[in-house]
Amino acid sequence: MKFCGITARCNVAGIAAGCLLGGLAAATTAAPTASAAPEQCSASQVADTVSSTTGAARAYLDSHPGANQAVTAAFNQPRPQASATLRGYFTANPQEYYDLRGILAPIGDTQRQCNVTVLPPDLASAYSEFMAG
Repeated sequence: MKFCGITARCNVAGIAAGCLLGGLAAATTAAPTASAAPEQCSASQVADTVSSTTGAARAYLDSHPGANQAVTAAFNQPRPQASATLRGYFTANPQEYYDLRGILAPIGDTQRQCNVTVLPPDLASAYSEFMAG
C-alpha cells in the first residue's frame, strides 16, 4: 500500500487524525453546482453525509483499538514516522484498512456526485492518498 504523498506529513495521518478524529470536514462544504441532484447535494445533506461518515469512522476506530492507537500515534509524529506507523499497521491489518476505506467512501462519492470539495486541501490530499491505498 502506498501511504506517503507530496506533503511532508503522511497524508494518511492527516485524514485519519484530522478527519476521523477532528471532524473538521463538515465546516468546509462548498456549494454544489446547478447540475447536481438538489436533494442529495444540498449543503445540509452534504454536511450530514460527512458527519455520519466521520462518526462511523470514529466508531470503527473506537471498536478497533489497534487501528485507533496507530492513528492517534501517527497524528503526533513527524510525517515520515507517521507514514511508517500507519503503513506498518495497515499492512499487517489489511482488513481494517479496507474497512476504513469502505466507511470513508461516501465522502468521495458525495464530492464526485455533487461536484463539491468537502475537505480542506491538506485533508483532501490525505483522503485521496488513503483511498488510493
